[in-house]
Amino acid sequence: MMGSVVPERQVERLRAIMHRLRAPGGCPWDADQTHGSLVSCLIEEAYEVVDAIKCEDHEHLEEELGDLLLQVVFHSEIAREAGRYDMDDVARGISEKLIRRHPHVFGANDRGVIDSEGVLSQWDEIKRQERGSEEKPYLYGVGDGLPAMLKAAKLQKKASKVGFDWVDAKSILGKVREELAEVEEAFEGYEEGGDVPDELEAEIGDLLFVTVNMARKLGVNPEVAVDRTNHKFMDRFQKLESRLKAKGVALEDASMKQMDEEWNKARDEDQGRV
Repeated sequence: MMGSVVPERQVERLRAIMHRLRAPGGCPWDADQTHGSLVSCLIEEAYEVVDAIKCEDHEHLEEELGDLLLQVVFHSEIAREAGRYDMDDVARGISEKLIRRHPHVFGANDRGVIDSEGVLSQWDEIKRQERGSEEKPYLYGVGDGLPAMLKAAKLQKKASKVGFDWVDAKSILGKVREELAEVEEAFEGYEEGGDVPDELEAEIGDLLFVTVNMARKLGVNPEVAVDRTNHKFMDRFQKLESRLKAKGVALEDASMKQMDEEWNKARDEDQGRV
């Protein structure tokens, strides 16, 4: 039985449960899953962990970390079935990497690493040594698999380590204005509702990229900043909806003018103007 398990064996218990779910006579849904089909689940669970951290909801964080751990166990079981590797191999690999990249903790350290900056510099040097003599582009693999905005920030940060960077955040403002002007120029001749020209899409991408660069230079995580704005938008829209409802007007029946008026009231309320 798996009901009575000593605490240190809980990970083994989880592995046994997943094995049972995937085995013949187990759960049809679990048995049907592949690495590819689980991608969205993995991303969602990671973001839910982040949300619990931001909310400082420690009880919820424990649950979300469990959900994220399940994804690691799930993928490891799929790989074990295919004869590629298993959970032990995954754990062994990351353990060896951590020991290898922390010589100041687990081995002789003659570099005098005493702070976080020194640790990160050492980490990057060891990564380069691990790649060996095989020469790859400097930005090879940076941010692969990340959402585009986070990848942009990682690419910019990596480039900055070799001096390819702006002097300061304020100096990027001019570039933001320049990219915005290019977006406006690309809009000329475009009729909304039609196919978006490649040039316009490219210019919007450039504008977003340089905005991420300004955020990075200020030490602002672009993902966190946009998420904060998402929550602000949701809160204000809910207030807009409540105000309209109090007047007997459904969202679907409200005019843009009515919605705009209620939105401005919600904004002014948030900013202490009323």
